[in-house]
Amino acid sequence: MKTIKNKSVAVMLLLLTFLFSCEDLTETNQNPNGVDPTTVHPNLLITTVLSEASKQIVNYGFGDIAGVMQHTQKDAWFSGHNDYDWSDQSWAKFYEILRNNNHMYNRSVELGLEFHQGVAHVMKALMFAHITDIWGDAPYVNALNGDQGGEENLLPAFDSQQAIYNGILEDLETANTLLSKNKSEYDEIFDDADVIYGGDPTKWRKFANSLMLRYYMRISSKDPSTATAGIAKILGNSTQYPIITDVADDANMAYPGTGEADAWPGNTVFDGTSGSNYRRRKMCSTLVDAMQAVNDPRLAVWANRVEVPIVVDAGLPAGTDEIIGGVRNIAPDVVAGRLVDTDPDYVGIPPSVSALPSGHNLNPTPGQLSFNPHVSFLNDIYREASGPLLQARLISAAEVHFILSEAALEGLTGGDAQTHYEAAIMASLEAWGIEDEYDTYIAGPAAYNGTQEQILEQKWIASWTNAAESWADFRRTGLPALVAGPAAKRTVLPVRFYYMTKELDINTTNAENAVSLLEETAYSQADGKNSAWSKSWLLQGMNKPW
Repeated sequence: MKTIKNKSVAVMLLLLTFLFSCEDLTETNQNPNGVDPTTVHPNLLITTVLSEASKQIVNYGFGDIAGVMQHTQKDAWFSGHNDYDWSDQSWAKFYEILRNNNHMYNRSVELGLEFHQGVAHVMKALMFAHITDIWGDAPYVNALNGDQGGEENLLPAFDSQQAIYNGILEDLETANTLLSKNKSEYDEIFDDADVIYGGDPTKWRKFANSLMLRYYMRISSKDPSTATAGIAKILGNSTQYPIITDVADDANMAYPGTGEADAWPGNTVFDGTSGSNYRRRKMCSTLVDAMQAVNDPRLAVWANRVEVPIVVDAGLPAGTDEIIGGVRNIAPDVVAGRLVDTDPDYVGIPPSVSALPSGHNLNPTPGQLSFNPHVSFLNDIYREASGPLLQARLISAAEVHFILSEAALEGLTGGDAQTHYEAAIMASLEAWGIEDEYDTYIAGPAAYNGTQEQILEQKWIASWTNAAESWADFRRTGLPALVAGPAAKRTVLPVRFYYMTKELDINTTNAENAVSLLEETAYSQADGKNSAWSKSWLLQGMNKPW
């Protein structure tokens, strides 16, 4: 068999010219300067699919969903991130990626390229899972058939969340079969085009089966019999269903950092706002406090120490407020009745703390352009456009081991919960380059205590920059037990995104039918059923997360 490898960067640049873009599901625009879609080779599509999908996951998992899950808070332009002040969130980018992926799949079938078909099935499953996890019911069966015409394709029905999960699991089963050969048995793999695994079908197969584990666990409360059978099937035949158990197989994408389009979000290299995108995103105190409680070494990797710590000293004269030796010394009367965090190392912003989060912790220069020396900034690595730790992390050995630990603890499968918990911790530390800290960490407060709460809290910590996964766990279990802040739009955390106005206006009948199937809750309030606090099928009747 012939394998194509290591082509020039010029070919990779050509990939970027081939994008289908859309505003909604009724439109398909083609770039007139791009490659003819009827003859394009899948290797000219795969990079765009993988890179755009990976960036989209980070944009959500390091964006507003990180705010929901209290990984981060913003101190400017913060209302959506901190307070869930949402109204019209679009899924157009996900469907754009899915259309490119669908075209890659169809061309792969025409050319008999099974590796590319397998990758397409994995990415289809991953993108539709994000859509249904975040919105609920959604166009699925007919969603990608707009070029075929007909009202059923141009205005597709919304398939049920249950049907979408079933389709996702079927796609991953198909991928497992398509990716089961040795690399030498596949035609025309272009290593450099695969920005996740470099054209390695074995790793893609593990990716597919690890996603199956994720989604079986996702439905485990709603449909425990299917989930239990599915997990047992995978774990009962490791030859037929290999999974990711080693960090070397993590599904990650590095950011090239050559320009704004392929650089880490919020970097200061290509930021036209003088670094404010970096400055406004801070650690949330919920995450900081949880990590400090277990002496977590990852905190130093993700955050900078406070530049100017605060000391409240009862021995100082009344009215004292001055910086001496890099420390702000304050008399108690100056801070009476005000929230002050005097931790000398790391300080986060509390969730939805107030109408002016930039003023937290006695910031002397509150406002959108402020520089708060009393709150931890993200680590300086997040100023950069690229770097060894700046990766889109799609699924990891850590997540897989946490899934297996929880499954064992909850009786969904055999195995030892503690063994998988400890393997998950080790994998996460290794992924962040601090595996040497494992022995000390696991011997301290993070030592296994046999509770679901601990497993899910550690999994939540490990989901840094991919908070969409911890949001899914929170909806399923109510863990970690996060509490909405005082300025939040509701008194509890949201459980979905709103269907966008454009979809409701154009695909009205189908969209309104999907809205009618949501379960309105006491927190939906003035939103009606299309609320971030209404429950989709997966949460209906579960009494979770609230």
